Amino acid sequence: MTAQLTAQSTDRPTDQGAARRPAPVREGDFRAQVRGFLASPEVREEIRRFGELPPGREPGNLDVYRRLGERGWLAVNWPVEYGGLGLRAVDAATVAEELGLAGVPDVAHVLSVDIVGLFLLMAGTDEQKARHLPPLARGEYLATVLYSEPGVGSDLGSLRTTAEREGDRWRITGRKIYSQKSQFASHALCAARTADGTGSGITLFMVDLTAPGVRISPIWNATEERFDDVTLDVLVDDGDRVGPLHAGFAVLNTCLALERTGIDYQAKVRRWFDAVRDTAERLGLLRDEALRQRLVALDTEILAGRLLAYQAVDAVDAGAVDPVVSARSKWFNTELARSVVELALDVAGLAGTATRWDGEPGWRETVEGIYRESPNLRLSAGTSEIMLKVVATLGLGLEG
Repeated sequence: MTAQLTAQSTDRPTDQGAARRPAPVREGDFRAQVRGFLASPEVREEIRRFGELPPGREPGNLDVYRRLGERGWLAVNWPVEYGGLGLRAVDAATVAEELGLAGVPDVAHVLSVDIVGLFLLMAGTDEQKARHLPPLARGEYLATVLYSEPGVGSDLGSLRTTAEREGDRWRITGRKIYSQKSQFASHALCAARTADGTGSGITLFMVDLTAPGVRISPIWNATEERFDDVTLDVLVDDGDRVGPLHAGFAVLNTCLALERTGIDYQAKVRRWFDAVRDTAERLGLLRDEALRQRLVALDTEILAGRLLAYQAVDAVDAGAVDPVVSARSKWFNTELARSVVELALDVAGLAGTATRWDGEPGWRETVEGIYRESPNLRLSAGTSEIMLKVVATLGLGLEG
């Protein structure tokens, strides 16, 4: 029995808002267009190629990103002058969901567009937006984030990396860990301390990762996409400061709530589940009533997670972002990954331990591959424990 999984994606028609849209689109057309593009032979071939990368190699900037950028779809909800189509957050969620369902690696897209691009749209100057957003929207280069530090983890208020003035420039000194895609990125959004205190002393900067004084080293881990250890002793211009001085912590909290809709996570979990279900059917295992009931129950939970994710997206479009709604969606959808992996192991049995080191193609398509990848979902963009704390304190009014 093979441990390689196959799946068909699901559909969800969406209505199409029209803020600054160049041309009207009929109901459901946009999702169909994106799905058709991702099903094209060129894209499927690219997915096949990076699925067969040798151990120690991972995808960086993909041709599929550039092709999406040519259509204005990579950052579809950005203003037209910055490379988007001026559509809504729900349209951007459509792209993110379809990327996940198609099996396109999404880390670089999430970092560049959904995080760094979002920060620049919210807090960047006109010059910063004009300089960075169009090439990001075209998929010409990648950007990443530099937040976590040794001994700090998710407590961004305790950062020790400093930014000190040297004339009209800033010298950023410190060490960042667990950054992803830094080896491929040209720029990073870096959080640094500019004043004593906790969150009130944090400022954000765009750092050129190719500049002298930036050293990037790999942190190898159990997954196929490495983390990076980034050491900084670099000068940046004051024009690279993003947002108000000493007020980066407030911007971080706002953007994190926008980032945690859970759309990308639920799409990945859905893809994995559909693959497990299809494999069980192919192997004739659906004769087992207990397994069928287990599949139905988990399928229902994943559908519920999708509703939570789109509730968070709708809040973004309504301009009423609620960190509790976002945290709830992020927690629920990423915790489902564990249930899907447990089901996958039960369905595949011993074959589920096969890896591409054993000649099994496509690490993203194997049970063993998703077993190693799934913990990342619960850790990235805030751990499950942090999400529960947000719900408990802000949502239920419990003491921290």
